Amino acid sequence: MHKIYVLPGVCSWSVPVVVATASSYAPTVNVQCPSIPLLRSVSPSNQSLSPQEANYVDARASGLPSAWKSWIKDPSALGYDLAALGGADGSRFPKVGIAVSGGGFRAAQYGAGVLSALDARNDLAVSAGTGGLLQVASYMSGLSGGSWLLSSLTFHSFPTLHDLVLGNADTGGSLHGWILDAHLFFPAKTSFAVPPNPPHLIVSLNDNFLHRLFADVIYKATVGFKVSLTDSWARALSYHFLEGTTRSNFFDNSTHGAGILWSSIPQIPAFQSHSIPFLIVVADSVANNRTEDHRMPLWSTVYEFNPYEMGSWDPQLSTFMNVQYAGTPLNGGVPANDTGCVTGFDQAGFVFGTSSSLFNAIVDRVSGTVAGFDNAVGKLLNNMLDALLKKAGVGKEDVANWPNPFKGINPGVFQHSTNDTLPLIDGGLNKENIPLGPLLVKARKLDFIVAVDGSANDNHTWPTGAALYATYNRTMTVVNSTSQAFPPIPPNRADFVTFGFNQRPTLFGCDPEQNPPEWPLLLYLPNSPPTDGSDPVTNTDTFKLQYTKLHTTLFLDAAHKSTTSGFVPGAMGADPNWGRCLQCAALDRARYKSSPVIPRSTFCQQCFSQYCYDPKSSSAPGAVVGRKTLLVDPDPPESESILAGPYKIAVIAVPVVVGVLIVIGIATCCFCRCRRNRAQRYRKVAPLDDDHIWERPASIELARTRNQDYSIVNGPA
Repeated sequence: MHKIYVLPGVCSWSVPVVVATASSYAPTVNVQCPSIPLLRSVSPSNQSLSPQEANYVDARASGLPSAWKSWIKDPSALGYDLAALGGADGSRFPKVGIAVSGGGFRAAQYGAGVLSALDARNDLAVSAGTGGLLQVASYMSGLSGGSWLLSSLTFHSFPTLHDLVLGNADTGGSLHGWILDAHLFFPAKTSFAVPPNPPHLIVSLNDNFLHRLFADVIYKATVGFKVSLTDSWARALSYHFLEGTTRSNFFDNSTHGAGILWSSIPQIPAFQSHSIPFLIVVADSVANNRTEDHRMPLWSTVYEFNPYEMGSWDPQLSTFMNVQYAGTPLNGGVPANDTGCVTGFDQAGFVFGTSSSLFNAIVDRVSGTVAGFDNAVGKLLNNMLDALLKKAGVGKEDVANWPNPFKGINPGVFQHSTNDTLPLIDGGLNKENIPLGPLLVKARKLDFIVAVDGSANDNHTWPTGAALYATYNRTMTVVNSTSQAFPPIPPNRADFVTFGFNQRPTLFGCDPEQNPPEWPLLLYLPNSPPTDGSDPVTNTDTFKLQYTKLHTTLFLDAAHKSTTSGFVPGAMGADPNWGRCLQCAALDRARYKSSPVIPRSTFCQQCFSQYCYDPKSSSAPGAVVGRKTLLVDPDPPESESILAGPYKIAVIAVPVVVGVLIVIGIATCCFCRCRRNRAQRYRKVAPLDDDHIWERPASIELARTRNQDYSIVNGPA
């Protein structure tokens, strides 16, 4: 049974929206609550993993010795006896984690290229010696664009990265890829999904698409939940990163990822067979009483979502919620009544949409202005606002609104203890744009961490290591009781860039002074220009929301090649020993688990001399030369506008970021508070990761620990 959902007072969109009466995106309320507690305490003095997580990691660990042996095919070339390093039962092999940064579609594609180069199923990666690291990893964490990648990889049951991103349907497979040539908010064009048609049909298809996003969000609101810009953002992302969308059904009334729940991960075949690293997605929260919401202090609570729980290891909270019942309002850990629980709130798209909810950094709620909108779009926005405010409850419009399961927990300490709603936002808005925090949790006991950085910190949209400094400061102060220590890094970001660490793989924490080591070994893999001096294609804008298949293919190839190349000090080209050097790094912490400690081999020591940061040395370990930094767009100029009709002016007149905000406003203005001036507007900002306004040391604000002695400051880029 279906019904037509009509938006009154909006422009004359000619294609009606047909949606299911009971939307798959709407949670189910008045559910019988389980007999077991919904909350779990993980105080710093009693830090423990959930039984489900511990069981999964242990079960996966039983198969890791064979994965190590498959990867390290010739341990003698490294100078080691693999059996001696791993121990008779393989229990001494290092525990490995991979963290993938935020940065929109750029970070998602860069992360995919890196993981492909670490995947034992990729023949080229195996030949390079890098393919196999993914198979020995116990954990993987992502935020924002990185969370899109890792969530997609998990919910598609761990296919190869090529098939995940580009699809394999044309060779008889079942995967349709991310369909990145369809614009995130204006997908219809004559070259996509439909045969050449008059422009008015393209407009109608895009109108239809926007109606669907609106309708899904409205259904969630009608069952009593506060909705926001993030809901429409999440629904649009789901078309690309979750199962259910193909080129042929893109504009029909399929569910397009709605109804796929985060708590269903344990039912995914690859998860059931323990074939995939344990997934963690990170989100930040808006600190109470903040006037500059886009600049979160490091003490503001950081949350994680894993297949079983959501919550925080931060000392102020140290509590987790059964994620299957997310959306259930609790007070002191108790629901209002036995049938007061909620299920279905944990939409997978909403989880990774939350992790990338950057709208509090974009919406100017004080001035109420919108930069760059023309009259046609302004009128459309106001008409949508009229309709939506009549139909939806009002939530905080620029965050992800999660009913607070931690109300009443740690009053006076936990900042949101009195809140009915958790205001969650992009996991990189406290500048920790690489989700290293969950992998540094003491209870997880990681030995080797790979930091995949697709951030955009400089003027050419390359990373500068900024995220490492934020996490260093946070582990030194806010979470020093719950986190492993962060390995030594250069005193400031100027040195980091001067040493060339932003353009080459670098190891940090190579020579611990204690045993067990006081910090994990960290491998930093930045998105960087090609080692052979060719034109770069991977330093794209954070708000670029459409990629041709050609660009995506070249992007993945470039990221793969960068990951398998290493670097040669003072020269261009790839290091032929890099694959074995990576194996040395991954294995290194196993030496410390033997008694006596196994000496580092001569070959591996040579690798460490080339790739390690030595905090006792003031000179760079080797110059990076011959790199081009300016992006060269591989696509010819677009001859066909993404839109036609009333949208065409907006697409031509303003940058992509403003276009994104237009559509987000169109799809979800129901979340804006009713104000006398209906023309709610958004200010145009530089891409989120290109945060030049945050470059000063004051950006690392620890409001509750101002008397701390900082060993590291956030120096200039």
